[in-house]
Order: sequence, then structure tokens, then C-alpha cells
Amino acid sequence: MQSASFAIAVFEFVLLIFSLSVHECSHAWMASRLGDQTARLQGRVTLNPIYHVDPVGTLLFPALMIFGPFIGLSMFGGMLVGWAKPTPVISRNFTRIRRDENLVTMAGPVSNLLIVLVAFVVLAVISIAGGRDMVRSTFGGAMMVGAPSGLQAVVLLCTLAIFINLALFFFNLFPIPPLDGSRIIRNVLPYSAVQAYDRVPFWVSYMLMLLVGGYVLRLLMTPALALVAFGLFNI
Repeated sequence: MQSASFAIAVFEFVLLIFSLSVHECSHAWMASRLGDQTARLQGRVTLNPIYHVDPVGTLLFPALMIFGPFIGLSMFGGMLVGWAKPTPVISRNFTRIRRDENLVTMAGPVSNLLIVLVAFVVLAVISIAGGRDMVRSTFGGAMMVGAPSGLQAVVLLCTLAIFINLALFFFNLFPIPPLDGSRIIRNVLPYSAVQAYDRVPFWVSYMLMLLVGGYVLRLLMTPALALVAFGLFNI
């Protein structure tokens, strides 16, 4: 049982790194499409995680959340989130600065929703093809005994992909610097308020992230996952 839990934790860690890479690559790709080649010239239009890894947000913080319970640090268990190295953007290269900044910002969270959609479709196909009990069991947090290992692995990966990418979608939309939501907020605030907003200390941001990840994020995830489950179980 412990080995199975550890294997799932490894799956979660790999999926998180992949999802964060897709997220940042989407920012870079959209910026390039809209006229700013800064991120492309730095090699950020890629899914290679080496170009996107942030030592704290991509490795240390998620690792503590995932593997902490195995070494007695249960305080780090719970909803899995993280962040990658911010994608560099020079706004003056855009034709319509405010609109294009918002499009670049939203490209990241939208990419996480697309991963959720792809994983949902795969689970729906498996469910329709006779794997409904396996999908229901795995989505509920239990492995189905006697199920084909290959198919069980696919169902598990898709289920984890939905959980992780929904969490990343909501997490990144919170108006906490340097998350994506803060960039949207900056574009609607008056100039004087933007100056104050930009001076928020980094430690305040980290504290707010922890509070959001531990409480508010769950408030959003619960109905979202319920909606996904309703869709899967009523096909």
C-alpha cells in the first residue's frame, strides 16, 4: 500500500512539472504570436521543463506537498499547486498593449483547462468502452483490484491530470503577485494603485499563496470536481 502511494506521488510530481511547462510554454507562444519574441529568443516556447523550472515553486514546494507525508511532514499534504519561472514579456512590443497582455496572461490558465478537457475525453472514452467502474473507482481515490495494469495507469494519469490542472487553473487566477491573476488586476487598476500593488513584499505573496492553497482553493475545487464527476458518471 505504501509503495502504491509512493508511485502515485511520483506520478503527481511528474504531471505537475509537465503541466507547469505547458502553462509557461503557452504564455511564451502567445506572446510570440502577438509580436513579442523575448520569451522565444530565450528558448521558452518549449515543453522542456529545464527552461521553465523554478527551484522553489516547481521543485521544493511541490515536493514537500507530495512527499512530505512519507517523512512525517503531513502539514505539507493536501491540494497540489506550484509555479514555474515567470515568462519574460516586453509589453511595448505588442500592438494593443492591454489587450495583448491579457491574452498572454490567460494563455497559461487556458492551457491547463485544455489538459483537463483532454484527460476528461480519454476517461469518457474508457468509461463508454466498458471501464466505467474503473474510472469511477479511480476518480474516487481507490485503485480497482484486478484491472489491467496498463489501462489502470492511463486512468490514474488522466484522473491526476484533472485534479492537478484544475488546481493550477484556479490557483493562477488569484490576484496575488506574481500569479497570472495579478497581471489581469494590474490592467484595471489606476496608476497610483498599480504602484502600491507592485510593492507588495514577496513574503506577503508567499503567505497568501499558502492560505489560498490551503482553504480558498478547496472551496473552488470541490464544485469543479463534482461537475467533472457528474459528467463522467452520467455518460
